[in-house]
Amino acid sequence: METNETFDDISKSLRNKESDCRSIVEKYLQTIQTKAHLNAFVEVYRDYALARAEEIDQKISIGKAGKLAGMVIGIKDVLCFDGHEVNASSKILSGFKSQFTSTAIQRLIDQDAIIIGRLNCDEFGMGSSNENTVHGRVLNAADESRVPGGSSGGSAVAVQANMVTAALGTDTGGSVRQPAAFTGVVGMKPTYSRVSRWGLIAYASSFDTIGVFSNTVKDNALIMEVMAGYDEQDSTSSRKPVPAFSELLHFSKNTRIAYLKETLESEALSPEIKSNTQSVLDKLKDEGHTVEEVEFPLLKYVLPTYYILTTAEASANLSRFDGVKYGYRTPNAVNLESMYKLTRSEGFGAEVKRRIMLGTFVLSASYHDAYFTKAQKVRRMIKEQTERLLSEYDYFIMPTTPTSAFKFGEHSGDPVAMYLEDLYTVQASVSGVPAISIPNGADKNGMPIGLQVISNSFKEAELYAFSDYLTKLTA
Repeated sequence: METNETFDDISKSLRNKESDCRSIVEKYLQTIQTKAHLNAFVEVYRDYALARAEEIDQKISIGKAGKLAGMVIGIKDVLCFDGHEVNASSKILSGFKSQFTSTAIQRLIDQDAIIIGRLNCDEFGMGSSNENTVHGRVLNAADESRVPGGSSGGSAVAVQANMVTAALGTDTGGSVRQPAAFTGVVGMKPTYSRVSRWGLIAYASSFDTIGVFSNTVKDNALIMEVMAGYDEQDSTSSRKPVPAFSELLHFSKNTRIAYLKETLESEALSPEIKSNTQSVLDKLKDEGHTVEEVEFPLLKYVLPTYYILTTAEASANLSRFDGVKYGYRTPNAVNLESMYKLTRSEGFGAEVKRRIMLGTFVLSASYHDAYFTKAQKVRRMIKEQTERLLSEYDYFIMPTTPTSAFKFGEHSGDPVAMYLEDLYTVQASVSGVPAISIPNGADKNGMPIGLQVISNSFKEAELYAFSDYLTKLTA
């Protein structure tokens, strides 16, 4: 059986008895083995996945299978799965096994999805290139000398290289959308609170969202409708009802679209990405949609606001990893104080330590009001201005990233240049609104380009429908 790339293909083959879940899993396992050098997977749950496939085949035979029967999913190495190791790609959590399953994963399992393994990522979700990982860097299947993006690089490449039907990632400031753009797949960040964070190892709790990578908008929508919804284990999860996103993809109305002047005029933007984005806007105009340029003067404050607040939250969240109860503990300690210091200095990577120190600085008594408090106020202004514009327009369209995938090591010595890769994705994260990246052609080197679409909070159904329409328009 040839590996199916979309869930529609898989479902059809199962209905027609051309295949079964076990053979589908076996094919994916073979692809994972063949493409192991890409380093997308940290661990493959071979025996579990095969046993689970046989269980689901039995359910199919008696007509009791869930809506995700036959879908094979990989999970980012920050999501807890009972009895399996999870270490956020960090030495400090080496050997740690989860004692429960995250809500998002459990809901997929309840609908008979098959979890096939955990996927490489930047340590604790901190990075834009998947170079900050104890497991070694992930390679972009389109050009193995280039990064896959981060932090969910392993999830993106697993979908790109057809090792899974879909994958879960997390998005704090673009960590689903940016790697989706770099690898040419669909990557969705839902509204903050739409998906429960229970069982997600936190980086920045007021930003973190669980998102989905897939080859099609429809597959993405189906997974999101299963995962989303209120969870009593997560006090920040929304009680808003979750529509059947995958059944609401029909799009026929004329709509109002805005593009931010500052995004297309940025000096950081690649000319090819600008051209491809402008081409989409022109096609939308030709189709009769209203497409207008708007200004967003606060855009220059979005990135610093994001990094001030997320590093502060990281400093607080990561204080729990100290070698006392679980994970790595230094063998070189001579007393309690040295155990704390050495465990954290040896267990955390350079980027994580940089962000912890930045966060501790902005939270310090002398600088709390000057940085953290001020950034919170600016965040509120950015959120209000974004939502105001999205009440006047149905969608924002902008590039997902300022450049296509860059070469390994290109930004390693320049953290600011690396942070600028998040230039276009952080607005949706700071504002908490949903955003999706869909493929939008390629550059002269054949590297994928992403197009980002943003809508107002809890408008995922409309966002999916419009994105599905866009993929056909730009095909």
